Order: sequence, then structure tokens, then C-alpha cells
Amino acid sequence: MTTRPLFSLPVILSLCLALVACNGDKDGQHGAMRLPVAVFDVVAKDEPWPAEYQAQASGSRAVEVRARVEAIIEKRLYEEGDYVQQGQLLFQLERDRYEALMQQAQAQFTNAEREWRRVRPLYEKNAVSQKERDNALAAYDSAKASLRQAKINLDYCQVTAPVSGYSSKENFTPGNLVGNNSLLTYVNQTDPMYIDFSIAAPEHMLRQGMAAQGRLVTPADGRYKARLRLLDGSMYKGMGEVTFIDSQVQPTTGVIKARAVFDNADRSIMPGQYVRLFMDGVILKDAVLVPQKCVLLTQKGSLVMGVDKDDKVYPIPVVVGVSVGNRYLVLEGLKGGERIISEGMIKARPGSQVSIMPSGGQQPQEGAAKK
Repeated sequence: MTTRPLFSLPVILSLCLALVACNGDKDGQHGAMRLPVAVFDVVAKDEPWPAEYQAQASGSRAVEVRARVEAIIEKRLYEEGDYVQQGQLLFQLERDRYEALMQQAQAQFTNAEREWRRVRPLYEKNAVSQKERDNALAAYDSAKASLRQAKINLDYCQVTAPVSGYSSKENFTPGNLVGNNSLLTYVNQTDPMYIDFSIAAPEHMLRQGMAAQGRLVTPADGRYKARLRLLDGSMYKGMGEVTFIDSQVQPTTGVIKARAVFDNADRSIMPGQYVRLFMDGVILKDAVLVPQKCVLLTQKGSLVMGVDKDDKVYPIPVVVGVSVGNRYLVLEGLKGGERIISEGMIKARPGSQVSIMPSGGQQPQEGAAKK
């Protein structure tokens, strides 16, 4: 029994030709597909230009605590490194000697006062000479001054904090004899707090040059505002002010020293702490800022890929200046109103038509973390 084929040869050939034609149509459709890209709308407007610096906190005053009389230290009355209040007792010096000196001065003053009270009415009656009157008055004034000095020296036996702030390490332990003017410790005043930082000389000169060209505006009163980022990444809640920018460049480092001042009543900033300082107040005039990812940096210069009204790609040579965050300041090539490719630029070719993805409609990249 012979088996008849299900399809004859002409039918098979016809099916093959149809299949090829279908594949050709699909290839043509793929060739006509537009590359999806995201675009950035270029605008020219005034933009803030904050500067960021590594900085270090320091007390607004580091005040020396010195002995003002010669005496033996009896006790230290604070914990090293603790925060102390102005007037708080830090050291107690031996008082015996100065109590005796004050008692002696008190007795001398009492005698001199008694003698002066006796001589004065007699002089008014011409019963004593001018010399006797003058000697009694001089002795009285001298005894009064000596008593006052004795009281001061006795008070100096109690060494107190001259300002509120963080105490430092003691230089002499109890039991040691210290002389007049011996340095006992320091107190670092921390409210307000100084934030010291340095500005690179080229950056400072660049800003001055742009200001002279009218490309940026600085505060009218010359006072820049300041913000702080702490070591844990949080922003300090208070605003500060830049109070000092040096007028000379440090010859060894090539930087310009500067300082900001912050209120620190809650003592959340400690002396020696490293922070990031942001200096605000500079405004770029009619600035064209574009994301750095939009700019192709080549050996022949920089360019961006523009998209015209027909969604066709065309190259735009640009000249970029400084970085402002994650954006470039465009000095030449863009004026505002252009559309430039921000995603998909690598595959875009000049003259090709692209499909503009809606804002926020980008597909997630492969391997992206799932939430």
C-alpha cells in the first residue's frame, strides 16, 4: 500500500515563500522602531551655587585658667573634659597663709582708721600740724588698700571658670605648689562655636572673576549664610554665618582661610569635630545647568545630543565650566529651550528619530535591587 504525501511540492514551496515574506516584514518593522530616550529640557535661570568645604569646629575662645597667687593646690573640683559653667569652682588653693595676711591687714586698717578719726577733728581745731594730718591720712589710705589686696588674694585661692565651656586636662595635680600665673588648665568656650575651613585660591579667584563679569551675584552685605552636615550625615538645625575670609593666600598650602560662626547652646558641636560646611548666598545669573550624564566628553571637546521638534537627533557642541552638584554649568552652546538626551544617548545617532519616554517612565535596569 503506498502512502500519499499530505502536501505536494508546489504547496510546500508556497508556504516557504510566505514564511520568508513574513520574516521580511517583521525585520522591516524592527528597522522602523524608534529608540526610546529620555530628554532634559534646558532652561536658563538664576540658580543658587552653594560651596562645600571640609571644616573643623573649634571653641570661640580658649581661655587660660591661671593661678593668681602662690599656694599649694588642695583639690581639683571638676572632672577633666566636663562642661563647666562660668564662675564654677575648679581648684581650691590653700588659704591659711592668705587668711592670716588678711587678718593682719584688717588689724592695720583698724588702727589706721582709728588714728585718722582722732587726728582729723584735731586738725580742724588747729590742734595738730598739717604734717600729722597728712601722715594719718596716708596711713589710713595705705591700710585700706592693703586690706583690699589681702581680700582679693584670699579670693584668688578659689580658682573659678572664667567662661562657660569644656574643661581641659589639669597641668598640676593636688599637693603641688603653684606660683603666681601658673597655667592650671584651659576652658574652651563653645557657644558660639567657630567653624574653620579653607577655600582653594583658584576657586575663590574664579568666583571673583565671574562676579566681575556679571555672571554671578554675591550677598549685597557681603555676609554669606552657612549650613553644617555632621559626622552622622544629619544637617545641623541652626544656620550660621561666614564672618571671616582672609585677604591673603597661604603660601605653603595655596588656600584662603575662612571662618563661620554658629550658635551652640545645646553643645551638639564639640571642639575639634570635623564637619561639612555649605556656604550659601551666591546666585548664578541666567545659568544653563545640565546633568553631567547628558554631556559627552571627547578629545575634540564636549557635546550633547539634542532632539528637534521632529524628534530627530542632532549633536550640539558645548563648552562646560564648573560643576554645580551633579550638573555642569554650560558656558557656550546652549541658551535654553533645547531638548537634550539624558538617557539612551550612547545608542542615539545623529539624524535618527527617537521616541521620547514620558518623565518617570524609564524601565528599571536589569539587576536593579527589588524593593
